[in-house]
Amino acid sequence: MNIFILSVSKQVYSTKRLYEEAIYRGHRVNVISHAKCSVKLSGGDRHVIYNGNNIINWPDVIIPRIGASITNHGAAIVKEFEMSGVFSTARSLGILRAQNKLRTLQIMNRKNIPIPDTVFSVNTENIKEQIELLGGAPVIIKLQEGTHGMGVILAETEKSAKSMIDTLYTMNTSFLLQEFIEESNNEDIRALVVGDEVVASMKRKGLDDDFRSNIHRGGEGTKVILSTGEQEMAVKAANLLGLPVAGVDFIRSKRGALLIEVNSTPGLQGIETYTGINVAEKIIKYLEKNVQ
Repeated sequence: MNIFILSVSKQVYSTKRLYEEAIYRGHRVNVISHAKCSVKLSGGDRHVIYNGNNIINWPDVIIPRIGASITNHGAAIVKEFEMSGVFSTARSLGILRAQNKLRTLQIMNRKNIPIPDTVFSVNTENIKEQIELLGGAPVIIKLQEGTHGMGVILAETEKSAKSMIDTLYTMNTSFLLQEFIEESNNEDIRALVVGDEVVASMKRKGLDDDFRSNIHRGGEGTKVILSTGEQEMAVKAANLLGLPVAGVDFIRSKRGALLIEVNSTPGLQGIETYTGINVAEKIIKYLEKNVQ
């Protein structure tokens, strides 16, 4: 196969691993920076211009590694390849949905996938009511565009919650309020979905003084075994967003697993390190099986 990895850098761990495994298995691979690609729309034809060439028909498959900073541009590049029949490990609409935390949770809620109670509002006059809708403080405040645990705040009292929310409204920042699940114990679970199965899963635990469990914030990971129900939930969530490859994050609560986020560009370093599973190889094998 001709494989294009859409990534801004060849040195990123995940990009390097995917490149290595694809080359090892005999494929032709190019790392293309989607940030340096342009789309030309003309006469009904499709063009993705890179280094002066129209590369729209070059790959058999693309593996998008689209960062949060240029999501819209990256999704537009992916869409052009999609419309030319190129297989992608992440559909353009799925990339956009996953980046929008509210949209993701709306879809999950509509399809009866359990999520933490969540409130979204732009009304600055009923902050107290918004907090009460979640059972009062403490509450979690999440920026809609946050990544790697950044933009996630624990407001432990109603006073601090009101102050933070009021400040965010003043800054015209889009955010969500969520109930605080105390029994999660600063832990969440990342399930790495490839196709119709969870190929690896790890538990992430935050530092003692930080409720966030993200490894980028100094947390630690361990391999974890998921129940059948948790695996089915993760696969369903990824499929609903149109993401053949995805990182699905959830927490365990008294009422079962609660989905908190879906990542269209899941990092491989942590999950390969803590589980010992060659996830990059599983992604390439999935492409071999599904790309004609």
